[in-house]
Amino acid sequence: MAASSPPLLLFFFLFLLSSSSIPFSSSRTVPYEYSQIDTAFLDVSATLEQTLDVLSFSPQTLQEEPLETVAATAAAAPGSFLLRLHPRETLTEPTHEDYRSLVLTRLARDTARVDSLNAKLALALGNVTRSDLKPDRSRSSELLRPEDLSTPVMSGTSQGSGEYFSRVGVGSPPGQYYMVLDTGSDVNWLQCQPCADCYQQADPVYNPSASSTHRALTCGAPQCAALEVSSCRSNQCLYQVSYGDGSFTVGNFVTETLTFGNSGKVNDVALGCGHDNEGLFVGSAGLLGLGGGPLSLTNQIKTSSFSYCLVDRDSTKSSTLEFNTGGLAADSVTAPLVKNSKMDTFYYVGLTGMSVGGSLVSIPPSLFQMDDSGNGGIIVDSGTAITRLQTEAYNSLRDAFVKMTKNLKPASGFALFDTCYDFSSLSQVRVPTVSFHFAGGKALTLPAKNYLIPVDSAGTFCFAFAPTSSSMSIIGNVQQQGTRVAFDLASSLEIGEEGLGLAIKGKIFNVTNINQGKDRRVGGWSDGGGQPK
Repeated sequence: MAASSPPLLLFFFLFLLSSSSIPFSSSRTVPYEYSQIDTAFLDVSATLEQTLDVLSFSPQTLQEEPLETVAATAAAAPGSFLLRLHPRETLTEPTHEDYRSLVLTRLARDTARVDSLNAKLALALGNVTRSDLKPDRSRSSELLRPEDLSTPVMSGTSQGSGEYFSRVGVGSPPGQYYMVLDTGSDVNWLQCQPCADCYQQADPVYNPSASSTHRALTCGAPQCAALEVSSCRSNQCLYQVSYGDGSFTVGNFVTETLTFGNSGKVNDVALGCGHDNEGLFVGSAGLLGLGGGPLSLTNQIKTSSFSYCLVDRDSTKSSTLEFNTGGLAADSVTAPLVKNSKMDTFYYVGLTGMSVGGSLVSIPPSLFQMDDSGNGGIIVDSGTAITRLQTEAYNSLRDAFVKMTKNLKPASGFALFDTCYDFSSLSQVRVPTVSFHFAGGKALTLPAKNYLIPVDSAGTFCFAFAPTSSSMSIIGNVQQQGTRVAFDLASSLEIGEEGLGLAIKGKIFNVTNINQGKDRRVGGWSDGGGQPK
């Protein structure tokens, strides 16, 4: 890459692996003789126990662990913030009678999420401008009735959303609210009093009149002009955001002070004060938009980097969301982020291929690339659960996996999954590895539980990828779980620029006790299959 070329915007994966070895029961383990392929172990028994635990977990029993060393490091660095990140099931009481119904609800929500992302991209590629989009007056007329940052992250599967949440302080004095973490959207918002229509949330609804730093934005404010859908009443800016599943939020666009745990606060952050909010956001107070657009939290607080670790989707523990904390060591798995000039919200990554059992799958690299018009490519999204691949790429990946798992007992397909297995008689099983390959020669090998997931509590596991007819592919949060994903936002690449093969070396970390709610980084090599060397 020439010295005059722009610097790369890089995306880092850091494994969060348990330091303890997996117990091995030969009497109930498939004794495969894999001599020529790379394999990983799936702990069937522990996974099935977790499916039962998530159905019986009570939010009242949650005891949030202190951030300890990581928090101290973040707080010591100027401009850095740290938040806890939680799964949704820690916020509300379980509503599903069995795990199968939970998964069906989750997948329905996930399909709507993918439809929403594809619709958002289609509007951008179709050159639909903000002036072509009008707010729904039937809702906006109701809403004006007179009357370096880090935070914890949790997964949200018990409500079927597959989303993760951070607890953020809003206002002065700050009230604490659980907010959805979303890298696929930009507008930040939360439910506000008075409510024309508000869904149930875990915390009291935010009251603007109780905050000394609440300020309404005028219609001429630049933040109002940046909204895709806006309106004006009495010189106050109104916003509306709709999602693919039919959920929406409508209200006043305002500025407020946000507080990030004990690591600091930021004044005058633009966010939606939603008086009419309907849909599937149950439990959370609102949403933190971490996309690449001008109204996203990451852009408003001018962070140069952010990272998150998503705990297992059925976990009741937490990890962290961090802004400007840095700390990425040498030999991390890295990949370039690529900017789509037609869609600044999404984070596109330079994926070149995939492998199964250590062997590259025959997939044309063009299936993962973006063309000059902004079609194609693959994005990293925290709100999508199941990774979607273009149909041709998915079929090749699936066929390669099936070919190497002929000795596993097959099961019927389930919802959007066409490749499933019956592990009901097993405590553990050895399976071929699955890896993402990125520009620059780096590969991320997934733990087995990130691509073989339970769909009931009886032992049915499915291959957790799905085909899409869209030109855009998506790396979802099931494949990201247990992995620290970091985004370097200090630079960007436009479509067609050279130098995508350049990678920055970083060290792969072992993080111990992640399932105990702690996020301690300990140096150490891993073979990528979940077993310490």
